[in-house]
Amino acid sequence: MKSLAELKAIREKMQSQVSLRGEDHDHIRVMVGMATCGIASGARPVLTTLSNLVQERKLTDKIAVTQTGCIGLCQYEPIVEVMEPGKDKVTYIKMTPEKAEEVLERHLIGGHVVEKYTLSSAGIK
Repeated sequence: MKSLAELKAIREKMQSQVSLRGEDHDHIRVMVGMATCGIASGARPVLTTLSNLVQERKLTDKIAVTQTGCIGLCQYEPIVEVMEPGKDKVTYIKMTPEKAEEVLERHLIGGHVVEKYTLSSAGIK
């Protein structure tokens, strides 16, 4: 970041992405844990990757990416939760931008949960 204006532009971009979420229950909701533990573990690049990919692929009418506070599982951060209408919530753990891109492709677009990144794969159900 080189200036305050650049920081403000980034903030406005992220706020516009968050406002895309609405409360539409027809959307797939993707929530990234952005409490202190999530941010310290690398959640910001995960959120940015998901938001950018959804916009680039013109999926904002189907997928809403947003942030949330503490999910309560700090040891598994960064955490991404996917809520699809009529389906159980899927919790992805220890996410990276690369894993987030795979989840977008395989789960959010392809419809197949990426089991190896889920909370249940860590032995917790």
